[in-house]
Amino acid sequence: MSDLLSIGASGVRAYQSALSVTGENIANSGAAGYVRRSVRLTEMGAGAGLVDVPAAGNGVLMTGIVRSTDVYASQAVRSASADLSRTTAGVQWLDRIEKTLTGNELSARMTGFFGSANTLAAEPDSTALRQGMLSAAESLGIAFTATGQSFDQIDQDMDAAGRQATTQLNALGRALVQINDGLGRTTPNTAAAAQLTDQRDQILDQMSAIVDIDVTTDSLGRTNVKLGGANGQAFVNQNLSGAVAYQRAKGEVVLAVSMNGGVGILSPSGGALAGIVDGAQRVSAAREKVEDVAADFVARVNANQKAGEDQTGAAGQAMFTVGGRPTDIAVALTSGAQIAAADPGGGRRDSSKLTDLEGLRGAKGWEASLTATITNNASTLDQRNTIAAAQGAIRDGAMSALTSTTGVNLDSEAVELMRYQQAYQASSRVIQIARDTLQTILDIR
Repeated sequence: MSDLLSIGASGVRAYQSALSVTGENIANSGAAGYVRRSVRLTEMGAGAGLVDVPAAGNGVLMTGIVRSTDVYASQAVRSASADLSRTTAGVQWLDRIEKTLTGNELSARMTGFFGSANTLAAEPDSTALRQGMLSAAESLGIAFTATGQSFDQIDQDMDAAGRQATTQLNALGRALVQINDGLGRTTPNTAAAAQLTDQRDQILDQMSAIVDIDVTTDSLGRTNVKLGGANGQAFVNQNLSGAVAYQRAKGEVVLAVSMNGGVGILSPSGGALAGIVDGAQRVSAAREKVEDVAADFVARVNANQKAGEDQTGAAGQAMFTVGGRPTDIAVALTSGAQIAAADPGGGRRDSSKLTDLEGLRGAKGWEASLTATITNNASTLDQRNTIAAAQGAIRDGAMSALTSTTGVNLDSEAVELMRYQQAYQASSRVIQIARDTLQTILDIR
């Protein structure tokens, strides 16, 4: 009877634990990052020499809690997330460039400036038309200045985003070290180990959204992480984490990883940091093109102005002044009469210098250069949006594949719940029968 009682008791304990795990699955069916658990049940074999009957046993034993994980599906999700994050981050900065180039109507105001010059050329002695050209010059200078300031704001926002991303990445590295330490102290295949492993995977998912990572795991579930892929920089080595520093100089972003006394340069190929690196290069290139146009435009217009004669017969003066950056442009003239429309000695009705200005417009192609910059950026933005849509679909597919393996299916859990309840009831019934049988024996007189 003692063996029968032991068998029943082992079943009660095992299936009670199984019911608890199944209940936990059901309760966390909608929780982000939760991975389905199952119990590993093992038959307790009879002791050697006690029973000589094949397949005889002494009950059931729960030997552990198993997470329904899929290493390859998890890696596919992290890889897809890194690719998508890089593209979406790049789209953000391309969109900012487009708004900067078009929001201040720089190209339209330059066209307006040359249009006012052509109108004045038809009647160079008109005070109203001269004032109109001066106003157009002021409007163009404001547009250049505002465009430069918009680029400054992009740089500031990009630096803030880069520092925030590296700060978050460093915090995740420290948290992963703590989880590695916890996994090293926790008995494997327990509820506590499963919970720590869930937290570990969530941290790795968050890391992959910031930068592409390469992960290796030991038998206890502790992870080592490299940033930038398998050949990248070591960042987490079980109980030691590194630190990533962000720096931008001359349009180039530099990411340095310091760990255990050494420093290496991170070259991300995925994640938001890779998008920031790409964005910094594109912002710098767009700014350089605008500044080149601004510098050449001011130099040529001022030279043409100085080579002419104004409405009063005086030598022409520079029309524009430039501040700290080529786009910091202001009008130096205070009156429309100071516009040098004529060649020296040409008189008030001469518009030779305005004709030369129109020639410079065609030869230098300033408007065409600005339009080409806007068009190229818009084309790249459209392509990246298309790529982002495709990568989003790929990530959704990877997530679906992972969820089918690791997620909780309430229908399946309901079946498991019924099965374990019946097994629990059967084990309880075995105990009851053993007790009744023993009592019957004791009652024999």
